[in-house]
Amino acid sequence: MKSSLKVSLIASLLAAAGVAYAMGPMGGQCDMGAGMQGQGGMHHSQMDPAKMQAKMDQRHAELKAQLKVTAAQEAAWTSYTTAMKPPPSMMAKRPDPADMAKLSTPERIDKMKTLRAQHMSDMTAAMDKRGEATKVFYAALTPEQQKVFDASAMQGPGAGHGRHQGPGGNQGPMQPKS
Repeated sequence: MKSSLKVSLIASLLAAAGVAYAMGPMGGQCDMGAGMQGQGGMHHSQMDPAKMQAKMDQRHAELKAQLKVTAAQEAAWTSYTTAMKPPPSMMAKRPDPADMAKLSTPERIDKMKTLRAQHMSDMTAAMDKRGEATKVFYAALTPEQQKVFDASAMQGPGAGHGRHQGPGGNQGPMQPKS
């Protein structure tokens, strides 16, 4: 009985690690307004990187227009938008199934643990970089632009994540309270 309990525990740990790893590094860049099934029934972590980049570029263009970024602020804007792009190293690196099959279960667990730790470290570094770039850009804005930016940040990707979604999975943009 103890042996089957150990096997079940190990299988559960592997499944949990696999799910966590498969979720991938979206870094908040996925448009959660469309719900988890978003693009044609595709799970958000499987969204085409080119489509994600196009959505991000569209959002940045809209924000830039709302903020009315001046020529003097252009360098800060460029630094900000560049920092918002996920680095190529953040794309999910899945281990080769053939290599994983050669490992024993404890070795696979250790390999997944190491990969997860590296992934989390990369995510934390990217979040720190984005946070600092946002603060620098925010400081370059006028008080009126800061208000627009603050309101826009509340409407951004992931705003409302976890709330009940209406028909079609889209609840529309959040409106700031007046």
